[in-house]
Amino acid sequence: MHIHRLEKIWLTFGLAMLFVFLGILGISAFAMGAQPPSPHRHMIDPTRVQETAPFDAPGIKQVADGEYEAVMIAYAFGYSPNKMEVPAGSTVHFTITSPDVIHGFEIPGTNVNLMVIPGEVSQISHKFTKPGEYLILCNEYCGTGHEYMNTVIVVK
Repeated sequence: MHIHRLEKIWLTFGLAMLFVFLGILGISAFAMGAQPPSPHRHMIDPTRVQETAPFDAPGIKQVADGEYEAVMIAYAFGYSPNKMEVPAGSTVHFTITSPDVIHGFEIPGTNVNLMVIPGEVSQISHKFTKPGEYLILCNEYCGTGHEYMNTVIVVK
C-alpha cells in the first residue's frame, strides 16, 4: 500500500499534536495538582438534616471579630433562616445543605454561587463590604415554586 508524502506529513502532524495534548493533560493532572473531587466529602443523611448538627439549629452566629457562620437549609421553595443581618465589613461563612432536591445558592453581584446537593454539606465564604440588602436566590430549577425561593442577608 502506498501512502502519499503529504498524507504522511499530515498523519505525523496529527499524531504529534495528539501526543502533545496528552502530555500537557498529564502534566497538569499529576504535576500541577489538578485532581477530581475528593471522595471524602462531608455527607449527612438527607432524611435527617433537621436532626443533624449544626442543621438542627439553622441561623447566623458570630464566631470571631468580624466573622459570622451562617448555617442554612435549602428546602422546597425556601431557605432557613429566612432573613439574616450582619454588620458591613463582615465575612460570612455559609454552610448549607438540602434534605430534598438539588438547589442553587447564588448571591447576585458577588462570586457566591454553588450547587446544594441533598445530604452534601457545601461551604463558601464571602466578605460583605458594602451595606445593603443582598438577595440569595436558587439558581437550579427545583420544582414549580422555584421562582419564589429566596432569602435576604442585610448588611448594615
